[in-house]
Amino acid sequence: MHDHTRRLLAEIAAVFRAENRTCADETADALAAFAGLEAAPELAEDDSDAIRALLATSPLEVAHAALAAHDALPWGRNPVAARISPKDNSLYRVADLLGPDGPLVCPTLRAGLYYQRPETRYGLHSHAAVETYVIIAGRALWTAGDAQREMTPGHSVHHSTYLPHACETGPEGVVALWRWSGDIGIDSYRIHHGHDAFGVAA
Repeated sequence: MHDHTRRLLAEIAAVFRAENRTCADETADALAAFAGLEAAPELAEDDSDAIRALLATSPLEVAHAALAAHDALPWGRNPVAARISPKDNSLYRVADLLGPDGPLVCPTLRAGLYYQRPETRYGLHSHAAVETYVIIAGRALWTAGDAQREMTPGHSVHHSTYLPHACETGPEGVVALWRWSGDIGIDSYRIHHGHDAFGVAA
């Protein structure tokens, strides 16, 4: 399994290096410093099958690497789950790879994978961390500030500090890479109640 996860970390690092940002290079360097990972999956079987199927549709090498390493990925709940109702939190899964509490320990950066179920909406939220998402499978309608666009494999979006953002999926759902830099503490996480909704997409 180390070979599969080593390949995945290398592919994720390559994606982040393509951002041409110092913070992205730092994340890539941190990922590349690890030989791989071994982790027990926490994912419910229905989500596991859905994620595998979605990754298999992608043209990207990083998605193929994620599929090969799937059984070692620590899919679970978002670290900010306490701020979201249990029902809403079940709409997505996060595999935290790099971070203060991740299997790859790094006190100053966070990175991992994100899956959101089909026909759901992760409502407007913001945080102090600077963030990048890169779609690797499926598609999503992404809101970042006043801009909104459909994102498909290979598309990326960068969120500055406290930029409100949201994600809505169609019939496919979405798998993405994500990374945080700057102030990566989760206490700054804010849900913009009254402006948007979490749950099944309209």
